[in-house]
Amino acid sequence: MSVVEQKQSIFRQPIAVWAIAFACTVSFMGIGLVDPILPAISAELDATPTQAMLLFTSYLLITAVAMFFTGFISSGFGVKRTLLSGLVLIVVFAALAGASATVEQIIGFRAGWGLGNALFISTALAAIVGAASGGSRQAVILYEAALGLGMAIGPLVGGLLGEVSWRGPFFGTAVLMAVAFIAIATLLRKETAKPERISLTAGLAALRNPALLVLALTALFYNYAFFTLLAYSPFPIEAAAAAIGVDFGAHELGLVFFGWGVALAISSVFVAPLLTRRFGLRPVLFSVFAVLAVAMAVMALTAESAVALIVVVIVSGLLLGVLNTALTETVMEATDLPRSVASSTYSGVRFLGGAIAPAVSGGIADWLGAGGPYWFAVGALGVSIVVLAVGGHRLAHVGRPHVAAATEAAAITAGDEV
Repeated sequence: MSVVEQKQSIFRQPIAVWAIAFACTVSFMGIGLVDPILPAISAELDATPTQAMLLFTSYLLITAVAMFFTGFISSGFGVKRTLLSGLVLIVVFAALAGASATVEQIIGFRAGWGLGNALFISTALAAIVGAASGGSRQAVILYEAALGLGMAIGPLVGGLLGEVSWRGPFFGTAVLMAVAFIAIATLLRKETAKPERISLTAGLAALRNPALLVLALTALFYNYAFFTLLAYSPFPIEAAAAAIGVDFGAHELGLVFFGWGVALAISSVFVAPLLTRRFGLRPVLFSVFAVLAVAMAVMALTAESAVALIVVVIVSGLLLGVLNTALTETVMEATDLPRSVASSTYSGVRFLGGAIAPAVSGGIADWLGAGGPYWFAVGALGVSIVVLAVGGHRLAHVGRPHVAAATEAAAITAGDEV
């Protein structure tokens, strides 16, 4: 496929695909949205950094658990209704989080938000794959672009609104998700055929697939490192800036993680496809995991330098974008499971890693100092590399030349994915 053809297949999409992509962008905004306001929440609600980071843990933990059962729900409820149900839950619980009076209330409402997020994002990838032009490869790139854009815009919006009040980002998300609900309800066609029924335990049973298990465990430890960087970094950055007399508030943190998210989005869409085509999926994964481990080690060694932390955070966005796209594409190719089941199970396991990191990073920092959580992230990335190496023979078929786009699209249409 030529570069021109690739651009056409990515950007020339049915309007329903763009509606889903917009909703995906807003959904992923919800992950990074709270990042710039964590120190403000900690200060204004008299919460410890560990309590503030639990906003990530409750959200990701419920998302992870629910992911294992979303295939069963969507197969009985339908793709469109599952998408819309998830959006409704996000709107309600985001608004409730904004109206909270204590950090414990926010933690609880973020859990409900996570349930809505699970219903939405697990179904969104399958919906985009089914509706997008150009086959599953281009659909994955479009999905990761929405993820990257949401990750970029989330901290920026969180920082801007957080300067007014820490409640602003929550209410802002509720409004944007209400707009996404209207867009999908209006533009996504109603299913004409009833999807094949998926059993309640299909998500858990999918882990019996050796290739999916290898990728899920790899992503589990990778996401521990990912959310160490995302959830923990605002605290040492703010502390390091304060030590040199610089006031680094929600707006400034929002700009830092906006830069990180932009880097993530660019590498997801443009860098990752080039690397994986030239070198193959597994070599790219091994190489970028190793470079990311070095970056996290640099953060551990320079945890008292605001400038160093900011630079490495933004540069790491390039690495994370490549890994996100490469891992998602590998999952789509590695098994013959229905794509909705494979992606949901994979996401469920990887979000568990994301849930653990914020819960333990505060305690690790108290024990080992500001650089401690980053050293644990280096170790987690090392485990990812080992798992991928030991289980590599299960992925021997991944990374072969892709079939023609028309053939791939026909195969997806005829399959059980949506």
